[in-house]
Amino acid sequence: MSESLTGKQLDTVFKLLDGRLARNEAQPVGIVVCGGAALIVTGLLSRTTSDVDVVALLDDSEGLIAPVPLPDSLLHAAREVAETMQLPENWLNNGPSRDEGGLFQMGLPEGFRERLHAQEYGSHLTVCFIDRVDQIHFKLYAAVDRGGYHVSDLDALQPTKDELTQAARWALTHDVSPGFRMLMKRLLGTLGHEDVADNI
Repeated sequence: MSESLTGKQLDTVFKLLDGRLARNEAQPVGIVVCGGAALIVTGLLSRTTSDVDVVALLDDSEGLIAPVPLPDSLLHAAREVAETMQLPENWLNNGPSRDEGGLFQMGLPEGFRERLHAQEYGSHLTVCFIDRVDQIHFKLYAAVDRGGYHVSDLDALQPTKDELTQAARWALTHDVSPGFRMLMKRLLGTLGHEDVADNI
């Protein structure tokens, strides 16, 4: 299989992951997914993704906890799926919230938990995909920090002035440096949102 996952392939991968967890007699697990996989599955954008980014885990009470480390049983099942589907070994990863500077650790947008879109792929895997509002938050932060496809993703989400203002203020709590603020203002101007840039 190609390393670029489509919506149909993501559905297959998650069902296989559930099946592996069940066959291995692992505890059921809930993961919160952001990035390209969430954009695709929720129908916000039509594109492919190379991996599945886990920003948080669900605890036994369905509250959110940091995905550090990811459960061994989940990683083991993911490696089995990678072998079956010819995916990179780290196709399922906690990159967005891997350390103390991660998205979860620095603070998620207000109302994040209530906006999640949950989907059960069987008896052992629940995947919660983040909402469009939170995609705008994360994509703006990533676009300023890393540019590239994050900029095009953000633009394709067609955020409103209010959504961008909210996202910008949240992002500025994650990086308080003057340089980051300057880069954000420049990006917002490039995207045609000078009015937002003037108010942050």
